[in-house]
Amino acid sequence: MIRTMQRGPLAGAVVITALATAALGACAPSSGGRAGSGEPLPSVTVEDAASFDLDALIAAAKKEGSVLAYDGSGDVKDVAEAFEKKYGIKAEGVKSKSAATAEKMTREAQAENVTIDVALFEDGPMLVSQLLPQKIVKTWIPPDLAENIEEQNRNPLVMISKGYVFLYNPKLSPDGCPVKNIWELTDPEWKGRVMMQDPMGKGIFIQWFTQMSERGSDTLAAAYDKLGKGKLETEEKDAAHEWVKLLAKNDPVLTGEDEDVAAGVSAPNQSQVKIGLLSTAKFRNIDQKNYDMRVCEGLVPWSGFMYPKYAVIATGSEHPNAAKLFVHFVMTEEGFGLESGSGGVSGNKTVGQSPNTPPGLTDWPKELYQFSPESLIADFRARQGMKDFWHINHS
Repeated sequence: MIRTMQRGPLAGAVVITALATAALGACAPSSGGRAGSGEPLPSVTVEDAASFDLDALIAAAKKEGSVLAYDGSGDVKDVAEAFEKKYGIKAEGVKSKSAATAEKMTREAQAENVTIDVALFEDGPMLVSQLLPQKIVKTWIPPDLAENIEEQNRNPLVMISKGYVFLYNPKLSPDGCPVKNIWELTDPEWKGRVMMQDPMGKGIFIQWFTQMSERGSDTLAAAYDKLGKGKLETEEKDAAHEWVKLLAKNDPVLTGEDEDVAAGVSAPNQSQVKIGLLSTAKFRNIDQKNYDMRVCEGLVPWSGFMYPKYAVIATGSEHPNAAKLFVHFVMTEEGFGLESGSGGVSGNKTVGQSPNTPPGLTDWPKELYQFSPESLIADFRARQGMKDFWHINHS
């Protein structure tokens, strides 16, 4: 059996995910298409930049008086505070996992009682397969920034690309990361010594698995070849499924929060060498809690993965101008800086990569697996199958 450190919220997250899926499929406003059908997303029209008046938008937003933003990261509280200070518009940021946010926004749309104005949303497959086609949310591109937002980042609008990385404790492993290849994490030596959030409650992990199956299996197979054990032989669909299966069977320590992973690998009282997979945001614990943390730099074939976070506006928002201004703010260097305390890449190419980056990670696009925006619908369709595959193999 896989050992767990599950807290109450993790069990709740799994239930919420199921409820959100049911709610989205059963009670969302009809858009004439089925969720996950692959029908085209609502088109995004960029307003004329020459006629766009930011001052007029600010004035209209101030008349509306407030804005409420939901985000999977607690950083949204800092963003909201800075936004309110800058514009004098009351702003509240709420940390909420994607599944819970999707369920709440769906039910609010059904009841025509919308309270959430903006969602900074990590679950791309759910966004493009359900929330956007069902017109629960919409994409707005800041016209004055549009020329700096590449086409693949527009629909839906990519606010920031963040990272999940494999880390180790340099105090316990002063010669560097104790593994050089992610296939080593499936070896008996690492049984029960890999820590991560439970993929059953962490949709971004399931998406990583499906993305690797779709686009990364050849690279994974080549990485296996470098172990010196010969060619990879598997009866599974591809190398990605083989790696997921072997990892699941190797008794990883599953948690409900990245904070537990950080503590289990890097807290000052730790004595056992472990490898963790967590968000780059947790590297703030180096300063805040005196943790010993470093990215497994040079890990073959990737030191982790980078994934997009999207900015969308509730279709029925009662503060549409304040919502637009909030989206505009997070697409600027000022707003981006508050979401990228431990690194990230902005969807605005003039802002680029944050100078703040975890120790051991320098070139995000080169060292981390990058999600493909073309695979989001495929990810949604493959999601349940991959969750079942993980569950079967870790049981």
